[in-house]
Amino acid sequence: MASESVSVIFKIYCLTVMTLIAATYTVALRYTRTVSSDLYFSTTAVCLAEVIKLLLSLLMLVRETGDLGRCWTAVVTHIFRSPKELLKLSVPSVVYAIQNNMAFVALSNLDAAVYQVTYQLKIPCTALCMVLMLSRSLSRLQWFSVFMLCGGVTLVQWTPPQSTKVQVEQNPFLGFVAIAVAVLCSGFAGVYFEKVLKSSDTSLWIRNIQMYLSGIVVTLIGVFMTDGAQVLEKGFFYGYTPWVCLVVFLASVGGMYTSVVVKYTDNIMKGFSAAAAIVLSTVASVILFGLQITTTFITGALLVCVSIYTYGLPKQDTSKVLKPSTDREDTQKLIDV
Repeated sequence: MASESVSVIFKIYCLTVMTLIAATYTVALRYTRTVSSDLYFSTTAVCLAEVIKLLLSLLMLVRETGDLGRCWTAVVTHIFRSPKELLKLSVPSVVYAIQNNMAFVALSNLDAAVYQVTYQLKIPCTALCMVLMLSRSLSRLQWFSVFMLCGGVTLVQWTPPQSTKVQVEQNPFLGFVAIAVAVLCSGFAGVYFEKVLKSSDTSLWIRNIQMYLSGIVVTLIGVFMTDGAQVLEKGFFYGYTPWVCLVVFLASVGGMYTSVVVKYTDNIMKGFSAAAAIVLSTVASVILFGLQITTTFITGALLVCVSIYTYGLPKQDTSKVLKPSTDREDTQKLIDV
């Protein structure tokens, strides 16, 4: 894909919106999964979010192409006449669907702050996927940051917050298993999508449409395999409240911004966004849920925030220093001096 330069203001805008969406989504999702008497089906929420993301991508494609005619031509060319490309984008949609459902399971069994911190394991997972799938290299500082992150997450898992005003039955082990699956899915799907996105000049919104079409099919299958009988009995929108609608909306917009971030932003911006989201969601959890945070938890959270920042620092280009020079090059340098 041809590189497109964007302004610093646009990158700051993406950073701000990503941070607010991530923090708000975490707290809102936690709230809907713990205080509602008529608990909605998480699979239907994931499916509905995919539908909304598809509609938003179509609107953005219309805006990009200029009118409905050109938009329809692009859809026919890249969707209906390109089944291989559609199949290629079904891979991340399947993985993202699994990730989203695991996020619901994790947040139903973990506090919001614990979830937000442990979910940052997606960074070392993504780093490993980048090395294996994109043949990229990481500096020593970046690898050090990865291990620092793992240490911080270990502290968070070892002594999670002990009390909350919300009295619900939770299974921390199940929550951590779910977050581990979500992390693996996030790392692989993100790098895979980046590889597909940057390997051609196809529009970002076309790629999104390809992915969300298959995502809708996958999540619909998930709805009927997991909650089919109950959905048929109680209805697709059973348990939906304004708060649930907010969660679905945040998931949809968050997914859209994820694709924009893959295209336009860099690691340091994503690191700041993730670190800021941790702080915001933790503060919100203390205020809304009465979360009691221990010293060990604070230490782990600080390690996570520092590691996220240092991981995002740009690598020093040492290729010219490390590159051995030939005798002719050395002679020429002496002559120039």
